[in-house]
Amino acid sequence: MTPASLGWFGIIRLGLVQAALGSIVVLTTSTMNRVMVVELALPAMVPGALVTLHYALQVLRPRFGYGSDQGGRRLPWIVGGMAVLAIGGVGAAVATAWMTTNIGGGLALAVMAFVLIGVGVGACGTSLLALMATQVRPERRAAAAMTMWMMMIVGIVITATSAGQFLDPFSPSRLVTVTAAVALIAFSVTLGAVLGVERQSEAPHASDGPAKPKQPFLDALRQVWADPLARGFTVFVFLSMLAYSAQDLILEPFAGSVFGLPPGETTKLAGVQHGGVFVGMLILGLLGSGRFWRARGSMRAWTVAGCLASALALVTLAAGAFVGPAFPLRLAVFALGLGNGVFAVAAIGSMMTLASEGQVSREGTRIGLWGASQAIAFGLGGFLGTVGVDFARNLLVSTTMSYAIVFFAEGLLFVFAGVLAARLGQPHRVNIPAPALDGRSVSGALGTTRG
Repeated sequence: MTPASLGWFGIIRLGLVQAALGSIVVLTTSTMNRVMVVELALPAMVPGALVTLHYALQVLRPRFGYGSDQGGRRLPWIVGGMAVLAIGGVGAAVATAWMTTNIGGGLALAVMAFVLIGVGVGACGTSLLALMATQVRPERRAAAAMTMWMMMIVGIVITATSAGQFLDPFSPSRLVTVTAAVALIAFSVTLGAVLGVERQSEAPHASDGPAKPKQPFLDALRQVWADPLARGFTVFVFLSMLAYSAQDLILEPFAGSVFGLPPGETTKLAGVQHGGVFVGMLILGLLGSGRFWRARGSMRAWTVAGCLASALALVTLAAGAFVGPAFPLRLAVFALGLGNGVFAVAAIGSMMTLASEGQVSREGTRIGLWGASQAIAFGLGGFLGTVGVDFARNLLVSTTMSYAIVFFAEGLLFVFAGVLAARLGQPHRVNIPAPALDGRSVSGALGTTRG
């Protein structure tokens, strides 16, 4: 295992990579989404299907992580993944512009572009976290996770603000130009940020003895999956991220349908939630470092606390649906964001800790497995949340009750995830059978996390 030697300056530099990654992704999932639906008058399912394709390709994360494990070098995968992401982002902009004159050709190109986006995000993001896991000291991991998330948010905000100004007045050619500029800047920032971070001493040395034969990917994946701790954390990630993402697409409709808030007010409510997330991340990042971290708790304790706080906020929202205008909706939404922020930073910190404590040279494969579980859950969460509301509304003919049921179910998922997190690492407390993996299906390992 490589020595944990990355200082704060190095952590911030790697955070710039996360910011660059977010800057490209936000254009493809937000700006181009809006252009397809509004300017091109395409069905909302078109960009929705493209974004889902991007999530589906995250099942390849274990393979990307395994690739970065071989030879002990992460930077080629980080830089290469960013290059593929940049090409995919520009390709998506060209495809969107092409749709104005040729829908069929534009859609075909968009599919290829979003495949590249999914591959680029998976390769770059997985290897970036693996490098952090092996290079950041345990007492700094909470703050490192906070830095990564916050810098990604900063990248998204800066891109959305500046790109929005340059896109007006809108034209397809302007969309391509702005996206190409963002992609070029993001790739350049990545190159500058990673230069010299991964030291030559991290690569295998001749003095370490004769080189061992490389283990095939499926054997490496089976080895990771056979570890009860890695398997349990995979299930935890799936359950917690399913609950985390299921609220995304129903919170604003809930505020509008149940409390009668206009669109402007529900948009502000989303800002309140993200403000809570930011505060939660900041609090844990500051308190979860150095002496305070060692004296007051652990990654696992904070992860459990974040899950239970999120569950309590969701149950409060479920109850608030029956209270009416007197219910402090903004306060409850801020509390939900606060719990989500604590959970997110603690979970990423736990991921980095667990990745560095398992078998040597398998950090990337483990993080890839957990990243795939997260992406699958995130892709399913928003869809299942909306389906749950529609199903309950048709069954009960009550909008208030339908939202309450879904929020309560999400709270239960967070409770289950918190209980599982509390039991991880305790001997004989977690017993999740390991399904056999064979060469016919790599995704079999990931598919078992769905149930």
